Amino acid sequence: MCIKMRPIGVVRTDAVKIPRHWSISNVEGHIVIDEKYIEGLKDIRSEQFIIIIFHFHKSQEFTSEFLTQKPPNRKKQMGVFSICSPIRPNPIGMSVLEVLNVKRGIIQVKGLDILDGTPVLDIKPYIKSKYSCPSFKK
Repeated sequence: MCIKMRPIGVVRTDAVKIPRHWSISNVEGHIVIDEKYIEGLKDIRSEQFIIIIFHFHKSQEFTSEFLTQKPPNRKKQMGVFSICSPIRPNPIGMSVLEVLNVKRGIIQVKGLDILDGTPVLDIKPYIKSKYSCPSFKK
């Protein structure tokens, strides 16, 4: 089976140091959406949160040696599916970002843990429900 994905946009930020996880990040930047997808941003508003699905385009290729890895903030090896490593069988990342503004195909966001130039694969709404994990922001 072959799965093909096409980016819908790209991340832009001037930040040099990027936090390892969105839940601890205050980094601001922009999600620049390709013109053909701009209409899909119609109901995204400032002060809401969105989920960004992206491609770890700078990660090294995954091999079985990366099934366990030692995160920088841990003392032991852990399974790849229990950590946020960018070195994964499918180099897909996910972040929850706060929308600061939306203007002509550009979403200004806060909470980036994504490198400048990273291809964005999809945007989804962050929907909080009574069954959601405990709140991490607001």
